[in-house]
Amino acid sequence: MVKVTNDNKIYIKILYWGRAGSGKTTILNTLYRLTKEETKDITPISEITKIDRTSGATLYFDRCIFQSREQKQVFYHIYTVAGQKPFSILRKKLFDGTDGIIFVIDSQTQLFEDNLESLKELKSIAGNKLINQIPLIFMLNKHDLEDVISEQELIPMLKEEKLWYEYGHQLFAWNPLIYETCALYNMRKDIFRSFYECARRVALFHIYGLKGAPSEQKDTKLPFFS
Repeated sequence: MVKVTNDNKIYIKILYWGRAGSGKTTILNTLYRLTKEETKDITPISEITKIDRTSGATLYFDRCIFQSREQKQVFYHIYTVAGQKPFSILRKKLFDGTDGIIFVIDSQTQLFEDNLESLKELKSIAGNKLINQIPLIFMLNKHDLEDVISEQELIPMLKEEKLWYEYGHQLFAWNPLIYETCALYNMRKDIFRSFYECARRVALFHIYGLKGAPSEQKDTKLPFFS
């Protein structure tokens, strides 16, 4: 959960989850670059730590630390998980202490089942914490390609997995937002926006919720930012 130290520093952990090759590392690279080169609400204060293979695939995890520009006491520790099957134990360890999840889907239609398998693993590790205690955002990545699934095609799967609530349910306001994204820097789409919404929801859960989702959404900027 959100960690507040004795000197009032606030540490938030956000985890990018998804199958191998879905684009998590590229997303983190782009988030790092655009927050370094443009004036955004956060700025990186470390280099990206990468432990990868010669092929470029993430071997263990990627990690970078960001700081709020206005609220200097707020820090974001952002991780990506290795998506390969042999690293399930490591993914479980990385999940510990996570405040928000951004699930990265490889939107190519032929990989739909692989994405579903990764989502089921996350559900198994998280128990009943997703949405109820941990905000969940989806990125339909690689939408620069052809033959990709859309938001409307994803929602039935989320309903089947009990990660989407109908109007009138107490968690309806916290249904995952779904962004159709491209992680490539020169074609970037909704990379910062998806991160920002996850961070905003984490803050709302922490400030207004009782160890979980508040009773309703708040129409406000991220409270930890100015």
